[in-house]
Amino acid sequence: MDIASFIGIFGMIAMVVMTILVAGQPLSMIWDAPSMLLVVIGSYFALMLSYPMADALGIWGVIGRTFKIPQFNEKGIITNLMAFSEKARREGLLALEDELESLDDEFMKKGLRLVVDGTDGAIIRDLLELELGQMEGRHANKHSILSQWGALAPGLGMLGTVLGLMGMLRNLDDKAAIGPNMSMALVTTLYGSMVANLFLTPFVAKLRGQDAKESMAREMVIEGVLSIQAGDNTRILAMKLLAYLNPKDRAAIEKEVLKD
Repeated sequence: MDIASFIGIFGMIAMVVMTILVAGQPLSMIWDAPSMLLVVIGSYFALMLSYPMADALGIWGVIGRTFKIPQFNEKGIITNLMAFSEKARREGLLALEDELESLDDEFMKKGLRLVVDGTDGAIIRDLLELELGQMEGRHANKHSILSQWGALAPGLGMLGTVLGLMGMLRNLDDKAAIGPNMSMALVTTLYGSMVANLFLTPFVAKLRGQDAKESMAREMVIEGVLSIQAGDNTRILAMKLLAYLNPKDRAAIEKEVLKD
């Protein structure tokens, strides 16, 4: 569970509430159910108009990922590839075939299967990078859906404001109602800004960060598989893979995988 996501959401909401209270205003001033429905539900229906039904419905699962910390097991990737490298150098590439079925990482398994089959290194790289590119494309599509929702919400907020102002202008004779009606009209703009800037835009940023880490993990696999195919020394392979990690993680893992 990603505690930072929960802290971020509750922290942002707390800041909005504190701002209102410090200004001496009641919290009820920002609550208007019709405005909320127009911005949140209305913008979601606009999202359905923009994308296929499956993508629009699936966006809730995508949002759910922002509350989880994905594990890409960089240490496991390095350890497994080093073990395969040592076995290949000791017994030959064909000896790897017996170990592949017990491998949980399907991407690594596919790459090593190509190595065992004697596939040329350039072709292995092309095939694995093609799969990596397709994965990144699917993720980018999900990011674009959330970004589109973030763009639609403020637009629906402005629409609600215009509707509210139109209603106010139709009743200018009631001077006492102008202030409250103007405030209510502006609430939809507030909702649109909050939905976009407090939720959807940060969700996209977090998902892109997760995607970058997953892509890096797969790039590590590609580099390791090609290193095994080329017959590199196991220590050289480990150093190549460790180069993908930040200095802190690299130092922690390096002590374990390069003990000797």
